[in-house]
Amino acid sequence: MKSQKLENFQAGHYEKINDYQYFVPNKINKNWTTQYPEILFLVEKASASIGKLNSFSELVPDLDLFLQLHLTNEAVKSSKIEGTKTNIDEALMNYEDISPEKRDDWLEVQNYINAINYALQRLHELPLSSRLLKETHKILLSGVRGKHKNPGEFRSSQNWIGGTSPRNAVYVPPLHTYIDDLMSDLEQFIHNNKILLPHLIKIAMIHYQFETIHPFLDGNGRLGRLLITLYLIYKKVIEKPILSISVFFEKNRKEYYENLNNVRLKNDFISWVKFFLEGIDYSANFTADTLKKMLVLKQHTEELIQKSLGRKASNGLILLNYLFKHPVIKVKDVAELLNFTYNPAHMLVNGLVRLGVLKKVKQNKKTNIFIFSQYLELF
Repeated sequence: MKSQKLENFQAGHYEKINDYQYFVPNKINKNWTTQYPEILFLVEKASASIGKLNSFSELVPDLDLFLQLHLTNEAVKSSKIEGTKTNIDEALMNYEDISPEKRDDWLEVQNYINAINYALQRLHELPLSSRLLKETHKILLSGVRGKHKNPGEFRSSQNWIGGTSPRNAVYVPPLHTYIDDLMSDLEQFIHNNKILLPHLIKIAMIHYQFETIHPFLDGNGRLGRLLITLYLIYKKVIEKPILSISVFFEKNRKEYYENLNNVRLKNDFISWVKFFLEGIDYSANFTADTLKKMLVLKQHTEELIQKSLGRKASNGLILLNYLFKHPVIKVKDVAELLNFTYNPAHMLVNGLVRLGVLKKVKQNKKTNIFIFSQYLELF
């Protein structure tokens, strides 16, 4: 296979149909190489940060205790890029506790959480493939605003990004007749072990190509970002799904879209890769820093409970462990956890409120909602 330099990347070409143009990306299953100094430096820097994160995560006792919050945070940030307004505390509440006007956004975040958990589990049985992406997409769009847009199936009609039609859109992806061939090429690229390109550059290219193909009628952005996590886990670049690059993308949303678009408009793949690698480096350090703060918070709160709750301390510590997985609770949750009646559960919750561990955030006639606020603030 003839090698090609990333510096000479050619994104594709435009074709016209009726009264608009659509973009046809070039296939990417090629033997890419680069000697671009800044790219090599950023790959080394980001890889070192991931290495530190992997090493640190192995030292964290009960890492699974914190894992679901990382996945929830990724779901919240990735969905926010698409315009949803659900915050992490709301994402952890039950449907009936969400204001009716916010329930559609809440459902989209829940679908993302369910989709990523499903896909991670299916990776034990399936390769990273179009089949897996279709199954995951079906969950992503189940029962939400995109439910009528063929969940789980590649599109059979034109879509576009921005504007009211393909004529005034910001970007028009390829005609649907190209999708099977382009996705087949993308799948071959994912599994082509003869391409000696660092995985972090490879996934930058995979994410760009997926977003450019835009193979589904809806949900491409969220699924494309989910694909980053799946690839890094699949290739064993990260040990656990705790790297949340959507934190970086959401923080730099304008640059995220501009860099993707400039590959198509200017063949500027180098700027996109640099941006992506900076995002990986930032996200790895953000996660490691968050884990460190979690451990400090856990130790400090355990000491506070042991010193302040007397005979209730043992139950307080059981509840604290529960809070690291379920930081939004009601008194009935505590009663079920500890096999208590309502009154002693309520007294224990009030004890943690007095210590500043729990904070009441919602009160109505039926029930009160409490959050482990110091923990959620870490995100």
